[in-house]
Amino acid sequence: MGSVCYGYDFSVISSIIGIPAWYSYMGLTEDKSQTALYTHSNNMIGALFGLFSAGAIFGALFVGWMCDAYGRKKSLMLAAVVNIVGGALQAGSVHIGMFIAARFVTGFAAAMFVALVPIYIAEVAPPATRGLLVGQHGAFFLFGYSMAAWSSVGSFFSKYPQFQWRFPLSLQILWPSLVLIFIKGLPESPRWLISHGRAEEAWDVLGRLHYDPKDASQSFAREEFHQITTQLAADHATYGHVTILDLFRKPHFAKRMLCAAIVMFTSQAGGNLLIGNISILCKGLGFSDSISLVLGAGYITWACVMNFANASYLDRLGRVRSLQTVIGFSSGAVMVAIEAAIVARFGSSTNKPALAAGVALLFFYITTYAGFCDTTIYVYCSEIFPTHIRAKGMAWSIAIFMLSTIPFLESSTTGFSTIGWKYYMVFVSLAVVCSIVMYFTCPETKGLSLEEINGLFGDEVAVNITNLTEEQKAALDQQIRLDQLRENDNASTDFTDDSKEKTPKEQSKSVLAEV
Repeated sequence: MGSVCYGYDFSVISSIIGIPAWYSYMGLTEDKSQTALYTHSNNMIGALFGLFSAGAIFGALFVGWMCDAYGRKKSLMLAAVVNIVGGALQAGSVHIGMFIAARFVTGFAAAMFVALVPIYIAEVAPPATRGLLVGQHGAFFLFGYSMAAWSSVGSFFSKYPQFQWRFPLSLQILWPSLVLIFIKGLPESPRWLISHGRAEEAWDVLGRLHYDPKDASQSFAREEFHQITTQLAADHATYGHVTILDLFRKPHFAKRMLCAAIVMFTSQAGGNLLIGNISILCKGLGFSDSISLVLGAGYITWACVMNFANASYLDRLGRVRSLQTVIGFSSGAVMVAIEAAIVARFGSSTNKPALAAGVALLFFYITTYAGFCDTTIYVYCSEIFPTHIRAKGMAWSIAIFMLSTIPFLESSTTGFSTIGWKYYMVFVSLAVVCSIVMYFTCPETKGLSLEEINGLFGDEVAVNITNLTEEQKAALDQQIRLDQLRENDNASTDFTDDSKEKTPKEQSKSVLAEV
């Protein structure tokens, strides 16, 4: 639901600016013949996008502090409350100034969600399926995109002009309300609990997350608990308290910050924001208002399907390979270049085959971007930072993501109206350059636990539990048991005899008590 909140908040405006009734109520126009008013309208639309991104930058930086200080769960609750306020203000806006201010508030909440959700899921997911599970973040905010698009299509045909745009905006209140309803059923992140000295609560969470009725000793939960506590102790001994400046001046942290910045900037520099406003592009290609909205909704729905696909094979394909391959950012650059050629040659014509080809290229683009990049960027950035700086690192990632949107969103309307198809070539050039830089900078993280990823950036890995042989796994399990016995001379070394006569629930309680 948190992912849907972000997706709906971010995307709904792309449909709203395709509804003539909204322009009329806000005193704006789409008519180029009204030169002064048209220029003012372009500036206001640019401000809408820019203020949302500005609010998101502040939200990302704020959540980097809050979720470390008060936990992932409380931060999600606050994000939901702020989101409800922002959505209500947008739906009730009476002039463009109020609407722009409300977008700033909503952007603040949206960035909190987009940072928090992958942090939380990464910290509770096992290594083998972390890509799939964290990948649901990208998939579900595309679901939010789809809901925003189709609600706008449906309300467009209402006979009440204000309903056409107020209803889709009011649905921004629904998704965070659901977050508040269901959040009580979620546990706190075990890694955050351990980092704040609440090891008993953390073990309870891990024991329930990884409970296996076939394994009375719950070896996987034990190993992960041992790895997390040992790694956090090692990190604390090595780095102590990490300040914001340390993130940039300590080489191991600075490399992570650089990798995150490259990945997030490239995701915006490739043209997805430009093509995301598909309703405007379709109008530019000669389609009517209603057809443009329908095509936009279909486009987003297909993107949602491809995001789920991306999550499903990410653990096999790998994170960086998915971004670097010719079907990732590089392929997107090719699609944007071809789209520019079609717009340059046929954008103002009535050549239906050419216009259809232009729309088809947009769908080909989102197939590659959503299928290999859109989900991957959040998975990668949530993995590369160690637990004690993960919130700050993810906040940095989302801040770069949102900061990167501002120049592109602010200039898109003006760019198309002044230099036309040439505006596409900016994104083609940036995508190619950034893909090359990424190839030489970002290490692959698939299959490793969050603690083991530290080794890719030159940090010490205190305990390895991934890809061990059976003999190594048995030795590690024995070492964990011996460590526990040293801490508690009265602990029993027999984890199996009595458990055979116990129910699964009793077995779990027994193991929890022993640990």
